[in-house]
Amino acid sequence: MNLNTAPNLSRPDDFYEALIEMHRGLDDEASQAVNARLILLLCNHIGGHDVLLDAMRSARAGVAAPLAEAA
Repeated sequence: MNLNTAPNLSRPDDFYEALIEMHRGLDDEASQAVNARLILLLCNHIGGHDVLLDAMRSARAGVAAPLAEAA
């Protein structure tokens, strides 16, 4: 399976609203914790190691030095 980076959300505005609502009332530490939990849940749902590595590389691109290639 390849990483799909094309727009693919069926209801993007509703998703964004729910994402913002998920953070409402949380301090920075709790907000980071809920983000981490969401990421891990979604990674588990995706499951494919290569797809997850592609997603990590894509997310990090332009933010910092590229991730080292996995052996």
